[in-house]
Amino acid sequence: MYQEILVNIWKSLDKFRGESSINTWIYRIAVNTAISFSGKSYRHSKLMINTDSSAMNILYDHSELESKLKQEALFEQLQVELNQLSIIDKALISLLLEGLTMKEIANVIGITEPNVKVKIHRIKSQLKEKLVRDE
Repeated sequence: MYQEILVNIWKSLDKFRGESSINTWIYRIAVNTAISFSGKSYRHSKLMINTDSSAMNILYDHSELESKLKQEALFEQLQVELNQLSIIDKALISLLLEGLTMKEIANVIGITEPNVKVKIHRIKSQLKEKLVRDE
């Protein structure tokens, strides 16, 4: 897929108009390529948040063990909930987690900035509600 993204960037270089930053433009090509490359399987893809539990164990002492276990359970539940999001919602959250601004996310996804803000607010509210309910 990486090679496919690079090929699509190369093919589209002459179409870059400079209306957005080059990073946003590349993100958009990458997202569109990934969605079309993966097709239906992308809908069922999992959003993975990497943590090294052995490294995390070193950071906690035994007095913090209960807190750590609760945090890990909450983290696992968050990951389950993230994987149940729609394809667009997964893309929005992924880009938000990568540190893109709302404007950059809007340009990448191809929707308006206010729409991005509303969607992200709704996703966050939905996740909070599910995580609080499951505690």
